[in-house]
Amino acid sequence: MIRKKGNALIRKFDKELLQIEPYGANSLRIRATQLPSFRDDALSALLPVEDCGAGTDTDININEEEDSACIRNGNITCEVLSIGKLRFLNQNGQLLLEEYDKNRFRRRNSEGIQDCALEIAPREFIPHLGTDNYRLTARFEAKEDEHLYGMGQYSQPYLNIKGCSLELSQRNSQISIPFVLSGRGYGFLWNNPAIGKATFGKNVTEWVAESSRQIDYWITAGNTPAEIVEKYADVTGKVPMMPSYASGLWQSKLRYRSQKEVLDVAREYKKRNIPLSVIVIDFFHWTAQGDWKFDPELWPDPAAMTAELHEMGIEVMVSVWPTVEEGSENFRYLEEAGYLIRTEMGPRLGIKNKDTYFDATNRDAQKFVWSRLRENYYKKGIHLFWLDECEPEVSGYEYRNYRLSAGTDLEAGNVYPKEFTKMVYEGRKQEGDENILSLCRCAWAGSQKYGALVWTGDIASDFDSLKNQIYAGMSMGLSGMPWWTTDIGGFHGGNAESAEFRECLVRWFEFAAFCPVLRMHGFREPKIISMDGRQFTAGDAGSWKYTSGSPNELWSFGEDVYRILKKYTLLRESLRPYIMEQMKAAHEKGTPVMRPLFYDYPSDRTAWETEDEYMFGPDILVSPVLEKGQTTRKVYLPEGSWINMNTKKKITGNQTLQTPAPVDIIPVFIKGNRYADLFAAESAY
Repeated sequence: MIRKKGNALIRKFDKELLQIEPYGANSLRIRATQLPSFRDDALSALLPVEDCGAGTDTDININEEEDSACIRNGNITCEVLSIGKLRFLNQNGQLLLEEYDKNRFRRRNSEGIQDCALEIAPREFIPHLGTDNYRLTARFEAKEDEHLYGMGQYSQPYLNIKGCSLELSQRNSQISIPFVLSGRGYGFLWNNPAIGKATFGKNVTEWVAESSRQIDYWITAGNTPAEIVEKYADVTGKVPMMPSYASGLWQSKLRYRSQKEVLDVAREYKKRNIPLSVIVIDFFHWTAQGDWKFDPELWPDPAAMTAELHEMGIEVMVSVWPTVEEGSENFRYLEEAGYLIRTEMGPRLGIKNKDTYFDATNRDAQKFVWSRLRENYYKKGIHLFWLDECEPEVSGYEYRNYRLSAGTDLEAGNVYPKEFTKMVYEGRKQEGDENILSLCRCAWAGSQKYGALVWTGDIASDFDSLKNQIYAGMSMGLSGMPWWTTDIGGFHGGNAESAEFRECLVRWFEFAAFCPVLRMHGFREPKIISMDGRQFTAGDAGSWKYTSGSPNELWSFGEDVYRILKKYTLLRESLRPYIMEQMKAAHEKGTPVMRPLFYDYPSDRTAWETEDEYMFGPDILVSPVLEKGQTTRKVYLPEGSWINMNTKKKITGNQTLQTPAPVDIIPVFIKGNRYADLFAAESAY
């Protein structure tokens, strides 16, 4: 039975309840369940429908005789066939996407009527016996020539993810944001934070949720990638306006061990006349995990330290982990109040090493942890927080063994990093802050509206990892996350005395100068196992508990490297007004700052096939050097007039050329009409 309810279309057949409703302009939301009704939107990534700018251009037609119907919202139409199969079309009647249905029903072919014996349903509900949850699968017909993009960030060298099978779960260096943009003219959000899998096969596209109560997805139609991404931002939220200081150089390492060390580094930047925007204090500056405060032995006066740094024009960011150890002053209260992650089997402690996590999906737990951050950091002038470990990084990623306030980890686990970021965002909003930003190791759909700046996690320090960053940055932008950064030089390893690492670091820094955020970080070799003459030991506590890495400042890798890094730092300074233009577009429309060529040139077939270049805003084309020893670079320029940033020569687009790329040069090309105002100051680089 098909009926209209308000502006939604409802189909009830046997056990299944199906609903299709307008949700944002040119967009539809589809839900299906075998329960009596749909669950509330506590786990949804979508904003309330009234906040999504939904158009009024909607109509519903029901054919009672055929038991079929269609619903249109602007440029998208969903046909509901008599067998329950769904087909989505654009305003020109062109097929965008259709369900994969090989169930037993009467099918017509050229010879009349036949049965289909496979019995593969497009929407599958496999019950977890004795519960209201199912293992859910939604299947769609695959198109062999379809190009697919987005889905967050995976450690792989692919921009077009057609043919990939992707785990829907959060891990260190993996961010699951289940939004895909199709070259066929649609965007698709799997609106479900359950652990699962997305398979973009040659024969079928499948979305799987291991444990959930309903199928829930959103689809939009658009004439260009920009139109699709903007509609996605309309329904999941847009980033705040990035604070201007964030567009400069960030200095970080694993790890600054004391107040004195942080101030010494900042003073050296000042002495060398190198502008520094943010300095970051990494983990184990605390007395115990879960205390969320400085160890007074090595950080005697954080307020005075912060005041001096602010006087130098430097913002301070401090690392916050959600981990809690039994020795923390807050452990017993968190345990008694029910604010910790639970295990289904085995002891709670040991989820991470010998520790556990606070439950970021519990609103009262959020308020308590924010109260500790406010008291121990915010009141001392530190308003920037690095939300590390926020997948959370549970041992072995044994998703079946953990339970959150929002549900089991299998059902709700992917939402954890969004809720962690929301905690800081709402806490700072209550203090009257605007333009809020937090550095996060993980995210989910909608995290961007809480000021999430994501990075690629603890990756290796080599050229293979550098290459993956290009695809990760573009994919995150297309997944609705305009704020993205990376550990320059990678995290694991990287010896300052190694010629190979120095080359990798230089190429990485050149690339990062044209990323949304420029941030030095890494665990440099050799590790440092002493401080002020004292050796670190296994029995140490507080700030003494963990080793540090070698220096990671611009001048730490020899004079030749320093000269190049300083050059690109000053170049970055000259670009900051342009970067803030792009941040405004991200804030107002959801526009990615870093995006593939096809985003700006959707009619250019070669732009769709070019994956190792990107646009940095609409006027700068960047071709990073990604191979060891490479000194030339093949570059494709789309139509228009371009100027080589390095040679200042004018070049006509719509051609591929070979350009020199010695170690101190990254091939960058500027739209001719923007060159003068972007690079008027020759001395800047």
